[in-house]
Amino acid sequence: MGKSKALKKREKQIREGRLNPEINRSPFVHLDLRTRKTKTKKDYLYRTKHKNRNPKQWENGSFYFILNTVKGGCESI
Repeated sequence: MGKSKALKKREKQIREGRLNPEINRSPFVHLDLRTRKTKTKKDYLYRTKHKNRNPKQWENGSFYFILNTVKGGCESI
């Protein structure tokens, strides 16, 4: 990977005898200050996007079809 312009500029300042800007950085730079929380019960309940989707209902992809035929041709009413 190439060097960024900022890194090149810092290296040039160090070569010329100036102060390294990294020394002036706060010690909190290296800390991760993001707050994290565990999931609540509602987060787990609302995790599924579509409700009533049970994949076991459509396991084999088949369906049941009944065809009733009337013997004897036409019947008059």
